[in-house]
Amino acid sequence: MEIRANSVLPARREPIELHTADGLCLVGELARPADRDPVATLICLHPLPTQGGMMDSHVLRKAAWRLPALAGIAVLRFNTRGTASERGRSGGSFDGGRAERFDVAAAIEYAEFADLPSIWLVGWSFGTEIALRHGCDPAVTGAVLLSPPLRAVSADDLAVWAHSGKPLLVLVPEHDDYLRPAQARERFAAVPQAE
Repeated sequence: MEIRANSVLPARREPIELHTADGLCLVGELARPADRDPVATLICLHPLPTQGGMMDSHVLRKAAWRLPALAGIAVLRFNTRGTASERGRSGGSFDGGRAERFDVAAAIEYAEFADLPSIWLVGWSFGTEIALRHGCDPAVTGAVLLSPPLRAVSADDLAVWAHSGKPLLVLVPEHDDYLRPAQARERFAAVPQAE
């Protein structure tokens, strides 16, 4: 089958709700392989909602459309607090990455209780910030960071990941608006296992 820009491959897709420790309901979707148990799980953390980021941001949407069939991976996407998409609006309001710690925790907890294997965080832009600040949880295997701006991430946040030994795969575009490869190498030097 030829895969095109809007190809949606078979999967078991279901709308989900995440419930945060501070009392919010977040809307999302879980896509699992159609014909087998997943071999790993991606929890997708979307770009900045004040700039249009949401669970349906194209990279994350395409991961959910294709990875369950192509790689046997479960893909959990959700809207962080106050964020809206076609799936609906999550409760609460945007908090600049602070209270979003509850959102990340709720997604990890959902994946744990659903017995989803090998949980990886996949953050894109703002999503990398909340992954690095709030996602180094015992249940998380590692993280994939797409275009991390590292604006709100502290040396202490990076030290937590360094101490954990959990893998970080960092993808930085050559002409990124916020962080270029040379700067990324310098900042991520604090995390020896980061690639």
